[in-house]
Amino acid sequence: MDGTQGGPRSGKSGRSVKSGGSDDPGNPRKSARRSAPSFERTPRDLILGALLVLAGGVMWGTNATVSKMLMGTYHADPLWIACVRELVAGAMFLAVAAFRQRRLLIGALTDRKEYPRLIGSSLICVLLVQVAYLCSINATNAGTATVLQSLNLLFVLAFVCLRGRRLPNLREGAGVALAFAGVVLLATGGDLTTIKLPAIGLLWGLVNAGATAAMSIMPIKLIARWGNMTVNGIMFVISGLVLLPVVRPWATAPAFDWFGVLLMVYTVVIGTFGAFGLFLAGMMRVGSMRATMLGTSEPVAATITSVAWTGEVFTPADFAGFAMILAMVFLVR
Repeated sequence: MDGTQGGPRSGKSGRSVKSGGSDDPGNPRKSARRSAPSFERTPRDLILGALLVLAGGVMWGTNATVSKMLMGTYHADPLWIACVRELVAGAMFLAVAAFRQRRLLIGALTDRKEYPRLIGSSLICVLLVQVAYLCSINATNAGTATVLQSLNLLFVLAFVCLRGRRLPNLREGAGVALAFAGVVLLATGGDLTTIKLPAIGLLWGLVNAGATAAMSIMPIKLIARWGNMTVNGIMFVISGLVLLPVVRPWATAPAFDWFGVLLMVYTVVIGTFGAFGLFLAGMMRVGSMRATMLGTSEPVAATITSVAWTGEVFTPADFAGFAMILAMVFLVR
């Protein structure tokens, strides 16, 4: 997930956004609340939502491999990719929000009290997620980085337990144990006397998991009030603008041929804008729990495309580690 993941990708709230209040054209905040979409979970919505979530997860997974190809073949810097795709994808989100949910967008932009929450969510839930994920992919591979991102559920579990002042139950404890064993297998390749996984890759992977966990918590109120497209658009643009003076993408652009340009278009349009849009639309229909389960299509797609497109080789210990971490997803909920 690029993010947000929520979820795990940016703004992955499973809550339906319901309309309320009077439609006062002179007050964009009140009219925005009325414009917020509401979904009823009919069988048809559940099927459609499941398909949307699966498609979004596959797009995210393939996007991880595309990012690896950009960094490996064309030596694109992770920060450059993050900056460009955040600015362009953010502009696309805002364009859709302006066309479909104009009142929500105006309401969010004029609600100055929410600026600190928006900025904080932008820096942690988009900027840190994007940069950490790309750096993790660059140091390891798309499959491993995406599976490590799934550890975000452990951070969410820790938050829930601390807030509820309780210990993990038996099921959650088993999930934690499986996740820990899976990480050990990935890091050592099954030989506890050696470290196979680069330490920097593991570190970035854990940072990404922590930031992705925050993505499923921090922007929830913003999304419930202003909608996914509006909040994602604002957060992506803010994040890209923060990177802009550091990266200076116009001066540090890689030397792309036509195929490199296609890869870059894919990572922005399909792997970021399209994946976020489909996944979040699906999550609003099926709920966060089902979406989390269906979201395991992301690491599966990332692993398959890593082998098929980049020639990555995984050992039996790697696959065992992947299976343990993904099993944790079904236990920790």
